[in-house]
Amino acid sequence: MTRPVLYSFRRCPYAMRARLAIQSAGLQCRLREVVLRDKPQEMLDASPKGTVPVLVLEDGRVVDESLDVMLHALGQNDPESWLSPDEGSRAEMMDLIAACDGPFKHHLDRYKYANRYEDEGAVSEDHRKAGSAFLETLDARLSSRTQLFGERVSLADMAVMPFIRQFANTDRAWFDASPYPALKAWLTAHLESERFKSIMPKFDQWKTGDEEPIFPSTQ
Repeated sequence: MTRPVLYSFRRCPYAMRARLAIQSAGLQCRLREVVLRDKPQEMLDASPKGTVPVLVLEDGRVVDESLDVMLHALGQNDPESWLSPDEGSRAEMMDLIAACDGPFKHHLDRYKYANRYEDEGAVSEDHRKAGSAFLETLDARLSSRTQLFGERVSLADMAVMPFIRQFANTDRAWFDASPYPALKAWLTAHLESERFKSIMPKFDQWKTGDEEPIFPSTQ
C-alpha cells in the first residue's frame, strides 16, 4: 500500500500540529524523522526551503506549510469536525491562527532565542511581555469555554497549542506563576492527553534506505 511521506521533527511546533491533524483525520504516512542540522537531500529536493513539516503525496505533490498540511488532512477526513467549530466560524479560527503565526510567533522567537536576534537589539523580557498579549486573549476566551471555539476541540486549538507549549517552556517558572489560569488549565489538559502523547513518540533520524515507521502507529 502506497502512503504519503511525512518529513517531521518531533519537537517542532509546526510539525506537531501537522501530526495532530493527520492523526485526527485517520490518515497514515511513512514518517521520516529529520535532524535539522543534517537534512536529507530527499526532503530538500521536495521542498528547497528546508523546513518541516513536508508532506509528499502519493502523486508527487508537495504540501510544505504546516497549516496547509492540517487543512489537507482534514479535507480528506474530519471525523471530529475540527473545521466546523462549536462556536464561531472557520474564518474566525483562521484569524486567530494568523495572530499566532504572525505577531505571536515573532515575539516567541525573540523571547526564546534572543541571542539570534542581537542585531535587532532583541531583549527577551520585552518580547515575553509583548507575546503575553496573545496569552491574555486566549485566557479570556477560555475563561468561558473549554476550548478556544466552544466545548470541543477545533482546528484553532490544535494549530495554536504547540506554540503556547513552546512559550510556556521557555521559562516554566514564569509561566506557572503567570495570571492565566484558564489558559494554563487548557494547555495542561492537552499536554497530558493521550492524543498529544500519541503524536510524540521518539524516532531515530531517518537516512536514505532506512525503514519508515508508519505514523500514526498501527500498534
